[in-house]
Amino acid sequence: MTAPIRLALIGMGKIARDQHLPAIAGISSFDLVATVSRHGGPEGDLPFFPDIDALIDSGVGIDAVALCTPPQVRRAIAARAIEQGWHVFLEKPPGATLAEVVALRDQAAAREVSLFASWHSRYAEGVEPARAWLADRTVRRATITWREDVRHWHPGQDWIFEAGGFGVFDPGINALSIATRILPHPMFVDTAEIDLPANRAAPIAARVGFLDATGAPIAMDLDFRQEGPQSWDIVVETDAGTLTLARGGAELSIDGGTAADPGGELHGEYPGLYRRFAAIVRAGVSDVDVGPLRLVADTFLRARINTVAAFEW
Repeated sequence: MTAPIRLALIGMGKIARDQHLPAIAGISSFDLVATVSRHGGPEGDLPFFPDIDALIDSGVGIDAVALCTPPQVRRAIAARAIEQGWHVFLEKPPGATLAEVVALRDQAAAREVSLFASWHSRYAEGVEPARAWLADRTVRRATITWREDVRHWHPGQDWIFEAGGFGVFDPGINALSIATRILPHPMFVDTAEIDLPANRAAPIAARVGFLDATGAPIAMDLDFRQEGPQSWDIVVETDAGTLTLARGGAELSIDGGTAADPGGELHGEYPGLYRRFAAIVRAGVSDVDVGPLRLVADTFLRARINTVAAFEW
């Protein structure tokens, strides 16, 4: 019987508590042996450390770490973990810049450890069926509508509006992770417009026009100010009908008929992420797709920036 992978969870914010802890607890491949955070306390009887250096100095046996910190500080922590020979799971987005993620990928390869750039929305129930259905169809156009309430999903988390925090592209990159998975051709930024609050360093809304390699238009609408029902939808019009992915990829329909609806809560993707992480650790390989992050970077290169009203919590 294969021994569980000894895992430390670094960064104990909302996403770690809401998603990572339950997923780890439900998968026998991992044994959570420590947590690390500047702010949170220990989880039950688990050893708790204020930073990765204290974890390293402790001598606690570690095989892998999952990083749930804000992206601005993730590269340095991941690099320290890789130096120790630990496998590394990166929350999305995997880094603040493309160069950071590529450097980590190269460092992990040289150290012969696994690096996982995770994209949780790709593990939603409808994503792989959507990919299979679209594979042999001609895409005519697509629309991506990703509108949610930042006050609900990131209450008081100023880091998300700081430089490198991604702003509305923090959820928007989830949409791009799905689109780059299901659409049969590469997509490129054609036009972009970004709304930047007067008192913030990262955008609160954006409208992006993509073209795929065949010239099919893909329109994306992102907004962090949505009240009431949230919108996480991708609609793809093809030569054989219209595919809709709703609820962040959880519900798939073709021409209005439901093809896949698992019910339950949105964001049930994390067990799938941890199964994938265990698989690549066991196989001695990495999984580092920078495609969604590249599209965010390209959007900023092409965008017109609009200054809008200041945002306060």
